[in-house]
Amino acid sequence: MTRTVWVKADGAVGDWEARKRRITAAIEAGVDWVLVDEADVARVRELGDVNVAAFLADADVVDGDDEQAEADAYFVGKGGEGDGTIDLPEDFSGSADLTTLRRRDDRAQGAYVRVLGTEYEAFAEEAAEAADFTVIVGEDWSIIPLENLIARVGEETHLIAGATTAAEARTAFETLEIGADGVLIDSDSPDEIRGAVEARDAADRETLELRYAEVTAVEATGMADRVCIDTGSLMDDAEGMLVGSMSRGLFFVHAETAESPYVESRPFRVNAGAVHAYVRNPDGGTNYLAELSSGDEVQVVDTEGHTREAIVGRVKIEKRPMFRVQAELETDDGVDRIETLIQNAETVKVATSEGRKAVTDLEAGDEALVYYEDVARHFGEAVEESIIEK
Repeated sequence: MTRTVWVKADGAVGDWEARKRRITAAIEAGVDWVLVDEADVARVRELGDVNVAAFLADADVVDGDDEQAEADAYFVGKGGEGDGTIDLPEDFSGSADLTTLRRRDDRAQGAYVRVLGTEYEAFAEEAAEAADFTVIVGEDWSIIPLENLIARVGEETHLIAGATTAAEARTAFETLEIGADGVLIDSDSPDEIRGAVEARDAADRETLELRYAEVTAVEATGMADRVCIDTGSLMDDAEGMLVGSMSRGLFFVHAETAESPYVESRPFRVNAGAVHAYVRNPDGGTNYLAELSSGDEVQVVDTEGHTREAIVGRVKIEKRPMFRVQAELETDDGVDRIETLIQNAETVKVATSEGRKAVTDLEAGDEALVYYEDVARHFGEAVEESIIEK
């Protein structure tokens, strides 16, 4: 599931300057969509790169030759049955909003529904069968209609819950453990909008089960091409990346956040290891360190297993003296051995049961923090086959 954050910025927000401020805050926060009146689509395009959805106007105001004025999705419901302006028909087959959604010319792809009662829940469920996107907005924040629709609608539509705060957005993403697919924020506050984006990112992140492996050997191996990953994000003392010579067992290598008498800290960097090694990415796969380049995404993880994404700013590859670190751990099939090559430098630190430790101080008997996954990989993706790595 790809979670989304939408910001409502139609005429109900105020004049164009008020709408513009909200849209600008949304784009700067990294939202996925803005929902505006159809007449504003071209002006929104001029403000930045964001998906634009529009409430369908009564009259067709779109110039067919002007791609800038064409929205990425159109919604019914505003000024119609969806928001209660027009009474719901007793028989939904007579609904104008639903009829527009079902048109073969694909004039509208989304439904906007204010949940004014149980009949509107039923209307939203009916709309979801035809709509790619279904927005539901409660008059008083209540999780019950959202729970009902998540349970009933399933994957028929991209279900978007109305919210006015980041806290409501977090709740929407967590409802029934599945959560809404998206949230529509109706707020002028940049902090609330940013908080909703943070809630979206947190909902999509995995938490990994890390464990300790006993170090059985630390040996100097000579020179190799070492890779430093410089990210566009600052990491804290508990964060780093998962790196290893064998994809099934990756070592926790700390970011360079610690002060040193020799060099200044570089909290944006992980001195990851040799070019052949794997590093875990946000999709749950791996990349070779040698293939990383500016703009790629890597997974940052903390010692509790919480993860987030970071953009690679640059990759530095230089010849450096290396250690071979070997460790063993118990698995369902017995004892397994994993390894990695890591630079021989006191500024490079790994996580152990005793805390952060420089690789120059690491020795047999220490317990290194690792992520172990008993799978084989082909082009970084998990596959069910037998592969021997040694």
